[in-house]
Amino acid sequence: MLLATAAATLHGAPSPLVTLTEWIQADPKRRESEVQSRAERIKTADASIHAWVQVLPQKPMGKGQLLDIPFAAKDIMETQGLSTEYGSPIYKGRIGAADAAIVQDLRHRGAVLMGKTHTTAFAYRDPGPTRNPHNLEHTPGGSSSGSAAAVAAGMVPLALGTQTAGSVLRPASYCGVTGFKPTYGLISLDGVLQFAKSLDTLGFFTHTPADMLLLWESLGHATGKEEDFAIGVPDPMPGMEPEMAVAFQSAISSFTKAGVQIRKIDIAPMLAKLAEAGTTIMVYEGAQFHQQRYKEFGDRLGAMAALVRDGSQIPPARYDEARQYVAQSREALLTLYKSTPVILVPAATGPAPLGLSYTGDTRMNAPWTSIGTPAISIPMPVGTALPLGLQLTAAPGEDARVLRTAARLARFLKTSQ
Repeated sequence: MLLATAAATLHGAPSPLVTLTEWIQADPKRRESEVQSRAERIKTADASIHAWVQVLPQKPMGKGQLLDIPFAAKDIMETQGLSTEYGSPIYKGRIGAADAAIVQDLRHRGAVLMGKTHTTAFAYRDPGPTRNPHNLEHTPGGSSSGSAAAVAAGMVPLALGTQTAGSVLRPASYCGVTGFKPTYGLISLDGVLQFAKSLDTLGFFTHTPADMLLLWESLGHATGKEEDFAIGVPDPMPGMEPEMAVAFQSAISSFTKAGVQIRKIDIAPMLAKLAEAGTTIMVYEGAQFHQQRYKEFGDRLGAMAALVRDGSQIPPARYDEARQYVAQSREALLTLYKSTPVILVPAATGPAPLGLSYTGDTRMNAPWTSIGTPAISIPMPVGTALPLGLQLTAAPGEDARVLRTAARLARFLKTSQ
């Protein structure tokens, strides 16, 4: 596996600072020293992974718990004075005029923006150059490919992404890191290129769910206390590839042995229809937003050009019907969350596909994006095989609950190895 080699190349010193927890707990002088030398080491390690568009550290704008914590921003996020090219050759050389709200927030809390990470063009399907740090012949996923790979390779302990269908949770699963999509609308998207206004959600990558919980607290959000409740698991859960089916069932068995109450729920048909409805909404709204860009550039938009053409053919009534189904399903799931406050599903259909032309299937993530729930992907034990992620979801607004539960279940997975 390449990950260990990349990490060794990147750090080359005993006890390197890799996880966010390690960075925050480290002596301030050590953090500052690490940041100063990290840029060149990132460039060296990135020669084979290609996670970065640009590495050019920016000074923090304030002080806080994230002081001198390096982070990366997906290349659809505006960054003052840095490349902001939307993953498209059309915008090669474009420089951002101001920081997106989330970038500014992190910098005001003391974090150091190290640069910009690759994305699929316009955060859609045309893949970027990034490779999976665990195996260079496999995709890292999309569209937040560079951000997931940068964390997986130990280049930064924190990276920013976005999700319109599965663009945070799926790359996290493929790259063996933790990816978190908060409740829809909770984190500002000001300064982030729009795709589908009803679905776009900011997201984060860290190494572990404990890191993500610490990040959430560092951003000023309450984390609450651990709870004991029944966890829902869809039965049946179709669409899993053999590797995922085995790992998913093994994880459920580990939780049961640890005393977690597992309750089977029958929501597979709803999830399939939600994924379809989400696709309709994404294509319709994406076509609306990118229509003027299509008129200007046409097929130079790549896959986005086809989306605009397809989306322009969707009748408003069909779009409204999809939105209505999402609203009805949200109410049904809110009722279900009362008896099973967290629902577990795979974070992807299986391991990262071979090759770089296909960034993977979104069906495991899209339903939860559609209804705006917080969702997190945490790595499952797979030995030396390609990574696989377990996805936890909770009712909208219950971000702290899903984060706490993820950290707890991760401990059970670790002890079961």
